[in-house]
Amino acid sequence: MGHGGGGALSAELIEQVFAPAYGNALLAGLTDSAVLHLGGARLALSTDSYVVRPLFFPGGCVGDLAVNGTVNDLAMSGARPAYLSAAFVLEEGVALSVVERVARAMGAAAETAGVTIATGDTKVVEAGHGDGVYVTTAGVGLVPERVDIRPQRARPGDAVIVSGPIGLHGVAVLSVREGLEFGVEIASDTAPLADLVATMLDVTPEIHVLRDPTRGGLAASLNEIARASGTGVRLSERAVPVPDAVANACGFLGLDPLYVANEGRLVAFVPPADAEAVLAAMRAHPQGAGAVIVGECVAEHPGMVVMATGLGGTRVVDLPLGEQLPRIC
Repeated sequence: MGHGGGGALSAELIEQVFAPAYGNALLAGLTDSAVLHLGGARLALSTDSYVVRPLFFPGGCVGDLAVNGTVNDLAMSGARPAYLSAAFVLEEGVALSVVERVARAMGAAAETAGVTIATGDTKVVEAGHGDGVYVTTAGVGLVPERVDIRPQRARPGDAVIVSGPIGLHGVAVLSVREGLEFGVEIASDTAPLADLVATMLDVTPEIHVLRDPTRGGLAASLNEIARASGTGVRLSERAVPVPDAVANACGFLGLDPLYVANEGRLVAFVPPADAEAVLAAMRAHPQGAGAVIVGECVAEHPGMVVMATGLGGTRVVDLPLGEQLPRIC
């Protein structure tokens, strides 16, 4: 299970098995979506599978998760998502009403995100060989001229901005899965981020890096960026936006919010000259109202993420080995 968690074991699987098998320059970037040149256009292409358990959770379900997740992966290249495909693997015995509910959620999410589900596929497997509904979506979008967003472009001095409170999705799914109550309902943050990204790019096309911190949470995303760019990242613990409900739930469960998945948040590396203007534009957008600068990119400790703690010390925020919470996306 750890190999699917977005941490060190996932990286090992990609580097030792898939990359050698498929080896090419496009794949070597290891970005959320590949940027392709086709017929004079710059296209972003991405694909992802969704195996969340349970299928429905506070704030969303596997259907809108499948749309928003692929839309966001495209947006992390600066693309305007346009078309998606959707493939279903259904387990024998799953109620058609459940499948219909998932499909309708996907349709509504696509309309909200401004994309069209243009093609798809359906397979059915025997009872006991699936888990109700698995969904795979792929998507394409157009990347504007002058936009070059990838982890290798992080530079010392860049401001590290998070678009809002972290940890909501992972804790929301876990609360339903395990039947836990934390005094208040915690809802997933699942949402499409392409319009927020477009708003940021309207301020400046010189945004260096965008990443949506899903599996492995904010910690995994920052470590991947630091390693790809050969830079370091320094965070301020007091600046990281962790809602009280998430902090309390993680404290009760022994989890670190930095490693908990999000589905409607992004982290951006922005040149210092543009950081305040980008931050203001984000805060004026519904999906970025809670945006904050949480740290900076530094030349020291290349490939590492460190955090200044609230007690005045410093700790290393390492890449997680696997996933604290499996089957959440």
